[in-house]
Amino acid sequence: MSTTTPRQLPLVDHAEMIADPYAVYARLRETGPVHRITGTDGLPAWLVTRYDDVRQAIADPRLSLDKRNAKPGGYHGLALPPALDANLLNMDPPDHTRIRRLVTKAFTPRRVELLREPIRKTADALLDAIAPLGRADLISSYAAPLPITVICDLLGVTPDDRQDFRSWTDALVAPDPAHPERAKEAVRAMLGFFTQLLAAKRTAPADDLLSALIAVRDDEDRLTEDELMSLAFLILFAGYENTVHLIGNATLALLSHPDQLAALRADPGRLGLAVEELARYDGPASLAVGRDATGHLALGHGIHYCLGAPLARLETEIALAALLDRFPGLALDLLLDGPRWRPSMRARGLLSLPVRY
Repeated sequence: MSTTTPRQLPLVDHAEMIADPYAVYARLRETGPVHRITGTDGLPAWLVTRYDDVRQAIADPRLSLDKRNAKPGGYHGLALPPALDANLLNMDPPDHTRIRRLVTKAFTPRRVELLREPIRKTADALLDAIAPLGRADLISSYAAPLPITVICDLLGVTPDDRQDFRSWTDALVAPDPAHPERAKEAVRAMLGFFTQLLAAKRTAPADDLLSALIAVRDDEDRLTEDELMSLAFLILFAGYENTVHLIGNATLALLSHPDQLAALRADPGRLGLAVEELARYDGPASLAVGRDATGHLALGHGIHYCLGAPLARLETEIALAALLDRFPGLALDLLLDGPRWRPSMRARGLLSLPVRY
């Protein structure tokens, strides 16, 4: 990694970063490889702008995810109780290695592949509901309900509880500054729900991921209660939030670049490769679906490579295929306010995406 002295750039504007981060990134790359910035939450962070440096940093054992190594006043992630905080996003080896090994046994490619047909049926049902309308907000009507349905099916959460899951996750992802108590209420609600759900799965195991995680073991090693509950929370939170962003951002990128959308429609067999490029790109700027996206870091790298990457790819590929099949005339709805971005630098995603078809 470069040893160039990091420099403070107070002129990084949060509104500009959210609206068009790539112009900011280009400017920063020209100035230096590493910069100290301030996030939308007011906390300092290091921004690494060059691919080789990012790849090296992700794999560097000297960089820690453990909150106990954070300096006072630095970024500590979401404020969660211990029962939800003992997850892979906050761990270094050897605990990270042990838990990842255990989880991998339950989160198998077979379990993911079995979701292909249910995902397509869910996507088709959601599109059936909005088809007669002629226009819709694609985030609230499609990109958000699809992943929450999929991840709840995977975990074994009943349909009656899914709307609560979505509202809890939204409260954590984008806290309302006018109502800071809602994020805390969401944490309490999720903690209570998972406590009851795990107890129910122990009493009556089913063919779902939570039951598999409860049963998984390796040389007499089991997940602790906090580790188990934290994993359930992480799978829900990451499995929902990240896929919503990927579907929404990918759709916007294609609609913003009609030539690339036309190329994809002309050759649907490229959709799998397009998803890789859209994951790498993830925003409204110059798009190259034909690019070799091998080695992108959108889903992590090394020991921190996302366990849910196959599911995120599968959901996004099916979501885009169903959407493009159903609506040949899909376009941005210029009669309504344009796409609105979530006011966060932690995760880039859309609050709304008005479309017509």
